[in-house]
Amino acid sequence: MNNRLYLLSLVAAMAGFLFGFDTVVISGANLPIKKLWDTSPLFHGFFIMSMALWGTVVGALFGGKPTEKYGRKIILIWIGALYSLSALGSALATDPYTFSLFRFIGGVGVGVSSIVAPTYIAEISTAKLRGRLVGLYQFNIVFGILIAFISNYLLKGFGGEADWRWMLGVEAIPAVIYTLLALRIPESPRWLISKKNDVDKAKSIFEYIGQTNVDEEIKIIQLAKAEAIPKGKPAQLFSARFFKPISLSFFIAFFNQWSGINFILYYAPEILERAGLAAKESLFNSISIGGINLIFTFVGLYFIDRTGRKNLLIIGSLGYIISLAMVAGAFYFSLSSTFLMTFLLMFIAAHAMGQGAVIWVFISEIFPNDMRALGQSFGVSVHWVFAALITFITPFFLDETRGLLRNDPWIIFTFFSVMMVLQLLWVIFKFPETKGVSLEEIQKRLGIG
Repeated sequence: MNNRLYLLSLVAAMAGFLFGFDTVVISGANLPIKKLWDTSPLFHGFFIMSMALWGTVVGALFGGKPTEKYGRKIILIWIGALYSLSALGSALATDPYTFSLFRFIGGVGVGVSSIVAPTYIAEISTAKLRGRLVGLYQFNIVFGILIAFISNYLLKGFGGEADWRWMLGVEAIPAVIYTLLALRIPESPRWLISKKNDVDKAKSIFEYIGQTNVDEEIKIIQLAKAEAIPKGKPAQLFSARFFKPISLSFFIAFFNQWSGINFILYYAPEILERAGLAAKESLFNSISIGGINLIFTFVGLYFIDRTGRKNLLIIGSLGYIISLAMVAGAFYFSLSSTFLMTFLLMFIAAHAMGQGAVIWVFISEIFPNDMRALGQSFGVSVHWVFAALITFITPFFLDETRGLLRNDPWIIFTFFSVMMVLQLLWVIFKFPETKGVSLEEIQKRLGIG
């Protein structure tokens, strides 16, 4: 692997680290904020826990157009600024409304990063390495999740009643580092060709990152552009021409969230406390969730360009179904916290090597160069809309005193298990393999070019 290509991919993927950290760090602040501001399930679910996700929805919905218009690099830089502002603002907030505003800003950064970072990496990668390189984004997400869990654990008791402020504010450090690194990366050569027709600059960047047969590669990109967007016909994402990639991106994002992954990550300490673990102990066990997530992400990245995307999704679906059913059984039969923890970890492993490893890679592959950021925007918008809805409604079901299913959390896990049976059927019958195929060849196979 070319060192420059790897390092550029790693810098862009650091946006994923901030994504993962920002998404999960709120789990440590969940209960302290609920006690501090005495929030109702409705207020807590919408303004405290899911506000960042609503920001993510906005970022995902509207981040595609500026990414197409202004380029990948400048948007990657702005992401770092949003994360920095959100971390400091959330930590210093004196009321729940100000807190929610800064969490919303961080969410916008998450939403935009889930468009531009995988898009950028996919466009500078080779077909042979694309799965692993775009997969670095997912690796950084789970690494950020792990570090957030560890940070929350270490900061428990550090600032007394202000623990949660330190938990949230520490994110500003990696955010500033990432922003400085993003200033030094080059623009995507595929964007330069498709949007600016700047062949000379694109050629120099391809040579810089070690692309072989540069002139041939440029010709292929230009030809694919002409085939995907016929001359004289303006590109329309929501048209019959792009029905197949749109439907594929919708369903992979839809099933990703109805596995229950964000539900478990956001409410891990509370779920574990409900299983009989003390608050500090539940935070420590959350670290093991982050650790398993990281280990099995390595497994997914190792196999994604070897066995392919489809096989990983099949294996992950089977792991989902079994583990979620067992967690439901643990709550229904009041089994030990060790039994429940074992299958929660199995669930995380199934996600990490299946959906977690595949989703960002797959969505970044299936749209043509001219429409990639807009297509990525659609796919991740679906992902984040359902993530926000699930996080918002969870307190209505899980709240210990006022929740609808406060005594029956097994019903939630049973529902998620059934959804994963549907995902398995979709993968078997509808999911195409994209392993080892160039971006331009994929659009031909999907009937775009």
